[in-house]
Amino acid sequence: MTDRVTIYHVAEQAGVSISTVSLAMNSPSRVSEATRSRILAIADELGFEPKAEAITRARRGVGRIGVLAPFSTYPSFYERLNGVLRAVRDEPLEVVVLDHESAATTPSPLLASLPFTGRMDGLIVMGMPLDDDVATRLTSGRMPTVLLDMTHDGFDTVEIDDVAGGRMVAAHVCDMGYQHHAFIGEEQQSQLYASPCDRRLDGFRAGLGDRGHRLPERHVVRVPNRREAAEAAASELLASLDRPCAIFAHDDLLAAGVLQAVRSLGLDTPHGVGIVGFDDSELARVLELTSVRQPLLESGNTAARLLLNRLREPDATARNVRLELLLMARATTATRVVGG
Repeated sequence: MTDRVTIYHVAEQAGVSISTVSLAMNSPSRVSEATRSRILAIADELGFEPKAEAITRARRGVGRIGVLAPFSTYPSFYERLNGVLRAVRDEPLEVVVLDHESAATTPSPLLASLPFTGRMDGLIVMGMPLDDDVATRLTSGRMPTVLLDMTHDGFDTVEIDDVAGGRMVAAHVCDMGYQHHAFIGEEQQSQLYASPCDRRLDGFRAGLGDRGHRLPERHVVRVPNRREAAEAAASELLASLDRPCAIFAHDDLLAAGVLQAVRSLGLDTPHGVGIVGFDDSELARVLELTSVRQPLLESGNTAARLLLNRLREPDATARNVRLELLLMARATTATRVVGG
């Protein structure tokens, strides 16, 4: 008898749909406790044997959310993940961490192939573009999804204004008296999407233009997102006859490479060469780097809370949250704080 019992028998006996039984077993947080308990009791009575993992989660009433981000490439995403974990610590949820190699404007193949049904109740996607095909897959599969560091129509989003951040850096270096400027950013894998690096460069270039300065193309350098690559690029820039006196790196890791190059060449910072990073990570604070602070912990926390709200109200209007930036001026430029 046990071998012949299927999910169809459980659904019929419980007076619910097959999809409700599946949700009760695989995504228990999306089914009321009373319905889940009734389904489990009938499953036991009939001798239905779902996968062990599913029944364990169902009995615990524990759901599951996924967090997809380029964790292995950008340390800043760990702090965002910490914000997610803090937000859900008292919720009956497991968090599955999914890694994507780069945020350099390449849609994640994981999003195009991840088997959502029965695996996760919701998803947070951080720091990578969402193309229309994947967006359709998420919405048609009714997968509650929150986007962080990107936007797409119909999705809850958490973002910062990278262009404004670039402008903030331009204003700061000009106010500090730096006359010749350069930008070191991550090399892009696709030109179909504007990455955070692209947007920061756009803001930096526009902000310098507002102050009567031009950013020469020869002073815009793209490198792999590695400290040693930024060090090599900065060394070459600083060895040129028209070397820049201020370098903006698109994140703190690259800024650390620039700082190493300045020290290796025996140059002075901040008076000889000013350096600005982005993120205001722990690395920036340890190295006394001037950096644009984005609220990394808060962004992860906010994304998780938006997802929890979406799980409770799946048909609610999509929300967009934009978080504020601060420029933290330290030893590599000056010692005052500029807000924006």
